[in-house]
Amino acid sequence: MSLLITGAKTADGTTRDLFIANGVFRDPADAPGNVERIDADGLLALPGLVDLHTHLREPGFEDAETIGSGTEAAARGGYTCVHAMANTEPVTDTAEAADYVAALGARDGFAQVVPIGAVTKNLEGVELAELGMMARSKANVRVFSDDGRCVTDSLLMRRALSYVAAFNGVIAQHSQDPRLAGPGACCHESEISGRLGLPGWPTQAESVIIARDVQLAELANSRLHVCHVSSAESVDIIRWAKKRGIQVTAEATPHHLYLGTELVENYDTTFKVNPPLRTSEHIEAVREALADGTIDAVATDHAPHTPQDKDHPFDVALPGMLGLEQSLAVVIETMVKPGRLTWEGLVERMSYIPARIGQLTNQGRPIAIGEPANVVLVDPNATAVVDRGASKSRSRNNPYHGRTLPDPVITTIWAGRVTYSSPATSSSS
Repeated sequence: MSLLITGAKTADGTTRDLFIANGVFRDPADAPGNVERIDADGLLALPGLVDLHTHLREPGFEDAETIGSGTEAAARGGYTCVHAMANTEPVTDTAEAADYVAALGARDGFAQVVPIGAVTKNLEGVELAELGMMARSKANVRVFSDDGRCVTDSLLMRRALSYVAAFNGVIAQHSQDPRLAGPGACCHESEISGRLGLPGWPTQAESVIIARDVQLAELANSRLHVCHVSSAESVDIIRWAKKRGIQVTAEATPHHLYLGTELVENYDTTFKVNPPLRTSEHIEAVREALADGTIDAVATDHAPHTPQDKDHPFDVALPGMLGLEQSLAVVIETMVKPGRLTWEGLVERMSYIPARIGQLTNQGRPIAIGEPANVVLVDPNATAVVDRGASKSRSRNNPYHGRTLPDPVITTIWAGRVTYSSPATSSSS
């Protein structure tokens, strides 16, 4: 297909026409007279967003999400690429499993699906998975994670880091010391957890693992990525490691940028997430770290669950919340509106840097002639009340339900194909 987008403003403030043909940006002067058009006056054209941390649930848990529904939610949120976590059934711990997920993405996806391989077999933390074979597979796996579980064995973590260094892979760690925050830990350790009688999850359970892992990454001369940073102590350690020259990157989730632990007061399991929502001092530290680049990227940790998995006592319900559709909205609300990030800074943290961490060559690219046509058209002034019932996801555990937030995404285009279009879009031939 071919498409001409007229009057769009890019992140640097330049107003331009964009011509897309055969999945690539072309010279607008070459657009034929009868080409389909989108009037983008008043809209921003940003490179398609890239998520490093998505739970698509397929195969195995299709009642909560499928690759089709999850990537449709991604497109609604402005994403043209998502990295699919390995905790499916079967686990993505072999080359065959990774290729299967990639093939499902190519068949059903509204965005590119990049499989993340497990670090250990069946996520059991005992024996390394087929890291090299997954790296050499058609899926070309470069990121490995046991997310949802921490690789707690120091020697095994060192071996994983050393192994992936040979092909410049990255280990993405869920940092949770199981002795300090065990399986039952579900609430930020504080006055609130004590008063509610909920097992506490101290911030040090995160930071002590990060402190160990950055030193192991230095020892192995390898790349470490820290998932869902949630605490001031963790930020301090990552900042120290970067100053030391250690190859560490980190991500923040939209919910850790915006939502606080006080939301668990009424035991609403929508707000149960791992690591848990924190207090204002930690939220402020994460925002500051994202602004100054200590935290490199925003990643959603989109974690759909069925009502049956959430309808339990708080300490029993499964942790996780939806994130893909409101991620951009939250970053605009918490970072762009207050002046902590420019639009160019947002593009860095939500497109360019995530693509570099994942070693993608066709995502996170500038909007320029000859580049892949992955673009999201954004209305920077639009707002709406979030309605979980309107979600493209199969699940409804949306923590932003009922909140008035930016509603920026007008059109998402992946590889030249429109994958989401809001009713506000104006098009003609």
